[in-house]
Amino acid sequence: MDTTPLPATATARIGALRTAMAAAGVDGYLIPRSDEHQAEYVPAFAERLQWLTGFTGSAGMAVVLADRAAIFIDGRYTLQVRDQVDGALYEYRHLIDEPPPAWLAKNLRTGKKLGFDPKLHTPGGLARLEEACARIAAKLVPVDGNLIDKIWTNQPAHPKAPISVYPDAFAGRTAQDKRAQIAGLLKADGLDAFVISALDSLAWLFNIRGTDVEFSPLVLGYAVLDADGHATLCVDPAKITPEVHTHLGPHVSTAAYDAIDQVLRALPAAIKTVGLDRDSASRWLHDRVAAAGRVAKSVTDPITLVKARKHAAELAGVRQAHIRDGAAVVRFLAWLAAEAPKGMLTEISAADQLAAFRAEDNLFRGPSFPTIAGAAGNGAIVHYRATPESNAAIRPHMVLLLDSGGQYLDGTTDITRTVAIGTPTAEQRHRFTLVLKGHIALATARFVKGTTGSQLDVLARHPLWQEGLDFDHGTGHGVGTFLGVHEGPQRIGKMGNTVALEPGMLISNEPGYYKTGAYGIRIENLVIVREAAVPSGGEKPLYEFETITLAPIDRAMIEPSLLTTTERAWLDAYHARVRDTLSPLVDAPTGIWLEQATAPLGS
Repeated sequence: MDTTPLPATATARIGALRTAMAAAGVDGYLIPRSDEHQAEYVPAFAERLQWLTGFTGSAGMAVVLADRAAIFIDGRYTLQVRDQVDGALYEYRHLIDEPPPAWLAKNLRTGKKLGFDPKLHTPGGLARLEEACARIAAKLVPVDGNLIDKIWTNQPAHPKAPISVYPDAFAGRTAQDKRAQIAGLLKADGLDAFVISALDSLAWLFNIRGTDVEFSPLVLGYAVLDADGHATLCVDPAKITPEVHTHLGPHVSTAAYDAIDQVLRALPAAIKTVGLDRDSASRWLHDRVAAAGRVAKSVTDPITLVKARKHAAELAGVRQAHIRDGAAVVRFLAWLAAEAPKGMLTEISAADQLAAFRAEDNLFRGPSFPTIAGAAGNGAIVHYRATPESNAAIRPHMVLLLDSGGQYLDGTTDITRTVAIGTPTAEQRHRFTLVLKGHIALATARFVKGTTGSQLDVLARHPLWQEGLDFDHGTGHGVGTFLGVHEGPQRIGKMGNTVALEPGMLISNEPGYYKTGAYGIRIENLVIVREAAVPSGGEKPLYEFETITLAPIDRAMIEPSLLTTTERAWLDAYHARVRDTLSPLVDAPTGIWLEQATAPLGS
């Protein structure tokens, strides 16, 4: 299925939407890049923004009025949106710097109605839009039935693949134990029940996985968990195999995916206050709870933080997954070193070869996100994804940025390496080394209990800032265990994160630098937060990071004179660990290459 419109098709589609808007009695319409669960990766039938505009990024929104339209994206997609979306049809706007409320204040006229699908927006996400409409005496109104769905011919069907049971050996805990713990948290917070709308929370709580969403092993569904530990799981009944039915046990009832409204209406009278996740529960879901005569309370999903603190079995699995993934990446890097100088590779052929190496692992279940293989200027597009039209040749004297990851039954991986094809320029080496210095500063950080990722973010940016440089994306995101490659609540970024880092959390360390039209640089490893020894006289618990990603950092891209003795020692020790751990897992020619790639920096 090709959902990327040609210009004429994009014109026809926005025209059809405007006709549907008029029929629905609204003067504008919101098209978010989201599904009913606010998931990062959505099933094909929910790629409404892509179908309408051609934009394939993982975050964004379009606002279509009768006479104009705009598409809003964040800093990751400022270049990509111009390549994919017709500027004659949509104004390009930055989601943070030029948000939809400000644009609507200038372009939505008094008395007009702005329509939205209440299943695709959270109450919090709508609040600023409602305020903007109110200031100009316009109205934000829910529309029954999604207008894109009404005009999208050949829209993909909902996925039907069966659910699989996630083994306790990998999860570390039974689903019954997890439900009991979360039920206790509900009771402590004064909630009689909680509606689970985040798909990763659903998969984690019930120890189930699926294939409904590309790149993440998730199942489309809702659940209602009572404070006594009983639950109702709402999924397509055709997906529940006898094994899954037995696994769920007697304390879990099942209902159809679209029966969540009836389930809420049928709750026992003793259930009066129902919690809903402020980040993933839609306005429609809040309305359904209220219609059932219950108090809807917007809260933070209690599963999120518990899920982020990985069980010992999960951590053991993810370490093993990273060792095997590292071996696949090393095989690829050795292959790339031999083949790239010939000038016959492309971004897609390189990404395909890496995928093939990973696929030889019998626990591999697919990529954890679309591989970013960006040669030269394409590497400066932060979330670039090669298409047949953009697929660039990989030639000598280029820099190749490769960001990729795998979903394994025992863990999820995410790694970025920036590789010189031939000899890099002095500028490229200089800026790569600044990024490396920031990466090492974060990797070696020790911090007291209660520290947030936002407090640590400056460590990764400081070397770049001293040169008047920066990068327009977060420095680190949480990662699941055979779940989403991006998960919360922890992250490392400039501001806005108040969640303290705790032992067991898995998070990325990925500073970068991007020169538009020329090249991109990013160095990414995953790290685990762990306890550190407290020095004599110390008064607070101390934490540090354990780096678990294993793959060489390109020595050809490093300017050694910019590194301190301590930084060089860290790099040499890291490379020694990479070499010692992975050499037994690769063939002899790859082992020779690995020996050279991980040699001490001074040699």
